[in-house]
Amino acid sequence: MDMKKTKLDREGIRLTLMALPFVAFVLAFSYVPLFGWVNAFVHYRPGIPIFKSPFKGLYYFTVMIQEKSAMLRVLRNTLVMSFLGILCSILPIIFAILLSELPFNRFKRVVQTVTTLPNFVSWIIVYALAFVLFSSEGMWNTFFMGRGWLESPVNPFGNEKLTWVIQTAMGVWKSLGWNAIIYLAAIAGVDSELYDAASVDGAGRFRRIWHITVPGILPTFIVLLLLSASNILSVGFDQYLVFYNPLVADRIEVIDYYVYRMGLVKQDYSFATAVGLLKTLVSLVLLVTINNLAKRIRGESII
Repeated sequence: MDMKKTKLDREGIRLTLMALPFVAFVLAFSYVPLFGWVNAFVHYRPGIPIFKSPFKGLYYFTVMIQEKSAMLRVLRNTLVMSFLGILCSILPIIFAILLSELPFNRFKRVVQTVTTLPNFVSWIIVYALAFVLFSSEGMWNTFFMGRGWLESPVNPFGNEKLTWVIQTAMGVWKSLGWNAIIYLAAIAGVDSELYDAASVDGAGRFRRIWHITVPGILPTFIVLLLLSASNILSVGFDQYLVFYNPLVADRIEVIDYYVYRMGLVKQDYSFATAVGLLKTLVSLVLLVTINNLAKRIRGESII
């Protein structure tokens, strides 16, 4: 008994030591930077210690009210991008169902691999490819103008009216295969005997999908949907950084990019920190609220 307990203790120590680097990583990059929130309450300038910086209290939060036109604009862009992303969250489900119904496993693996690869391509590479294809001298305009189908070059990434749609489409293209993996795993977890019983009862493929597959993956979809709703103010940064240009600046600037522009470009670190802090607090409230809502609806919380 003592030998068994000693062995378990050693195993626990070994696992703890293996986990320590990851715990240190999280602490260093997720919790230590929270100390920087102090910048939102002082007039910070590089080279001057934070504790020697003039204390401003809630001044920079009142500046956000004074800059309400800019704040409303970036909030509008962020919410529109988020809602469009949430509306498109059903596409990975459809893709996963169609992929699971393919009868040829080799072809299925090829399709899954090809659609998952864009997730691992940086947005800089995506922008470079988009520029080659759709710029004024790109393949798209060269092809259509060479055949007389276009009178002048078309630049979709400079069209302000198409910005929201194009950026949403780019995000869907990049993440479709990756997001479908979760639903493929959920589909694989559905009891195969249910499909056999439905086939015996005369149910066709569509009815099996509608009455077995969809209900089987619905809990997964609800959890991911609630998490997306709680993270509605965080739509990313790198995508909008690389596609940003003066022609579409009014439609593409989201909160994260606004914080970057105010903090690193204009060097107004305190105001940028205040905006980021407020966004974090709102996201935290949304997460707690939606977690309680999920507990009431599903009987169990998300976190």
